[in-house]
Amino acid sequence: MDSVKKKRTVKPVAIIFLAVMAVFAVLQLFNKPLEGKPVAKKIEAPREVLAILENSCFNCHSNEQKLSWYDKIAPVSWAVNKDIKRAQEVLNFSEWNYSAGEHQGKMYAILNMMQSGKMPLHEYTLLHPSAKITKTDIETIRKYTLSLSGITSAKQEKDPHQSIETHHNSTPVKFPVSPNGVQYTDAFKNWKVISMSTLFDHSIRVIYGNDIAVKAIETENFHPWPDGSIIVKSVWKQENFADGEVRAGEFVNAQFMVKDTKKYTDTEGWGFAKFSGNDLHPTGKTASFAKESCIACHRQLAEKTGYLFDVPMKVNTERLIKNLEK
Repeated sequence: MDSVKKKRTVKPVAIIFLAVMAVFAVLQLFNKPLEGKPVAKKIEAPREVLAILENSCFNCHSNEQKLSWYDKIAPVSWAVNKDIKRAQEVLNFSEWNYSAGEHQGKMYAILNMMQSGKMPLHEYTLLHPSAKITKTDIETIRKYTLSLSGITSAKQEKDPHQSIETHHNSTPVKFPVSPNGVQYTDAFKNWKVISMSTLFDHSIRVIYGNDIAVKAIETENFHPWPDGSIIVKSVWKQENFADGEVRAGEFVNAQFMVKDTKKYTDTEGWGFAKFSGNDLHPTGKTASFAKESCIACHRQLAEKTGYLFDVPMKVNTERLIKNLEK
């Protein structure tokens, strides 16, 4: 009697197991392998830097995948292939057709993502623990990135009271336009300063906002930011003097963010642009540069503030005083 009951209980389990295996087998029929692409131009960097990138980044951000066996089995492979295609659109180390300035900008973005713990993705390192980034790795990437700027620790011996021109001297009469349609304007110099920051590259950054952006901050209504908001981050190199004073020195670039939800649908409604040097040459060769370079970091690191860095948490003085009086 017991043996009959045992047979009756074993049979359904076997059927379920066979059904699962059958479904699994059918899924493999729809498992298309990732389309292989040749290496057009690989990133050039010191050997120790390449070793870190190859170990932690190349599986998604290149055409040289070394996937594990479980990455190639459906339905896991579907998610893996989707992530790789999306990663290659943002950054591809096998299609590194960038100028020296663009190369430097990419490395700053990579460093920011590593330092913030956003890359490699946590879910990726769970299955690929060897791809985890260490503090030593970050320091290696940081030193290399800084070296691209030619930054030295030597203090400049200048008269601390001499006048320093903080704006570019040869602004062209006709202002340049970024490939995605964002036009440079020097009107921001008369806008309200909404924040300031510095960075490990020893730069000074002043962030300006037009009237629409300032009102959004004052009312804490910046998620989403209203259309018409314009934010400009103006960047200078630091000038260090013998008495310890630090001032804005050589102009580096002006970074624009223009909010237009209808025009910039691929980049969370923001039009990104960067104008560098005294000639204010715009970054990017095509309108897709912001989708490939800018929004990836802003999505990962600044989603809570409407995809904008360096927003002061409290700028409404009246409201702040009332809160302190409570």
